[in-house]
Amino acid sequence: MTAKPVLNRAQFHTSVARLRDLPASQAEIAFAGRSNAGKSSAINLLTRKNRLAYTSKTPGRTQLINFFELDANIYLVDLPGYGYAKVPPEIKAQWEELLSRYLQERTALVGMVLIMDARHPLTPLDQRMLDWFLPRGKPVHILLSKADKLSGSERAQTLRKVKQALVGHPGVSVQLFSSLSRLGADEAAVRIESLLEPVGDRDAAPVPAG
Repeated sequence: MTAKPVLNRAQFHTSVARLRDLPASQAEIAFAGRSNAGKSSAINLLTRKNRLAYTSKTPGRTQLINFFELDANIYLVDLPGYGYAKVPPEIKAQWEELLSRYLQERTALVGMVLIMDARHPLTPLDQRMLDWFLPRGKPVHILLSKADKLSGSERAQTLRKVKQALVGHPGVSVQLFSSLSRLGADEAAVRIESLLEPVGDRDAAPVPAG
């Protein structure tokens, strides 16, 4: 058995714009979230690398899938942010095709981390991500980001409501999170790394792209 992949080993590997260019992979965890939900900040905090994932000055413009290698052929995958209102319809259509096919078809994908703004959780687009991925029966961990902007009672209420909304999906876990205050950072890292624990029991050969 190989050592468990850990997030702070993350190093940039490649960026792709088309599914046919995805690298061969043994296992990967995808990070998804609306534009401005705090996805890049979450990745940087969890990997303990301040500039690993870049926050675009123009939200919603990045169309690339970014791969960060945690171990040989094991990746953290940063998906394009979705939901930015000023993106032209044709670009939105391209993103939908890219995200939907990746989440529904990518063989190496073992789990998804879905970042939602704690002040506006479970938007229709967040639900669409879940609708694409949950039928595969693989785990989802939801980070309710920017929780520092809520009061203690608001945090508790939001967490309870989101858990209740997803009670029919046992593979989904939810927690409060803040990149600014580091709320929930250790819990999130442990949970995300646990999704990759079974990988150490597999043969080391990568799975072809697709």
